[in-house]
Amino acid sequence: MMTDSEIQTAREDLAAAFRWSARLNMHEAVSNHFSFAINDDGTQFLVNPAGIHFSRVKASDLVVVDLDQSLPAPAQGGPDPTAAAIHGAMHRNNPQARCVIHLHPKYVTALSTLENPTILPIDQNTARFYNRVSYDIDFGGMGLGDEAERLSAQLGNRSIVLMGAHGAMTVGQRVADAFDDFYYLERAAETLMTAYASGQKLRVLSHDVAETTAQQWAEYGFDLRGAHLSEIKSILDVEEPEFRH
Repeated sequence: MMTDSEIQTAREDLAAAFRWSARLNMHEAVSNHFSFAINDDGTQFLVNPAGIHFSRVKASDLVVVDLDQSLPAPAQGGPDPTAAAIHGAMHRNNPQARCVIHLHPKYVTALSTLENPTILPIDQNTARFYNRVSYDIDFGGMGLGDEAERLSAQLGNRSIVLMGAHGAMTVGQRVADAFDDFYYLERAAETLMTAYASGQKLRVLSHDVAETTAQQWAEYGFDLRGAHLSEIKSILDVEEPEFRH
């Protein structure tokens, strides 16, 4: 179990990620969900309650879901039903996924609708995800019941699931890891969809170059993910300091 200090840090990190996602227009108002497991087996996790706009989420707004207890209804401050289902299944079945970020941003969602949604390595950002994404194209509804369980099985040993006709999920040990992956995932999808829209043939990187680039991203000698979220929090400390409360 995490300490109170560690849980507060996770709350603040999640609140910052929510607010920055809103600034980047990667949100759907009061829909979509971020969560963070606070015990080892993932049966207890922080998640956003139903009905709060991403741009207004504060650390104290996040609720603790305990999968061994009854959930409060959304009207009583509980989570959205799809949040409880999808994130509950993901944390319970993948305890290594401490943080789970689920979004439906413009370009990732558009890519998810293609018959072949593979992120082709055509530049440095798209190559970051070469052979690093699980593709789920068997959309079966909004993520309740059996669909949530099915989705949780798609992750495998990877940290990203592109969800056909739906959006995507990223997971990580830290909020910084999952958020940074999603930020660059949307950037990669934007580049790829823009290139597709040109109508010209894509110049796809070779396997060797794409794999080398992906490994270089993974083994980069500086904590880019941590620095990314740290800078976001520094900006919010000046412009929206209430996010920590």
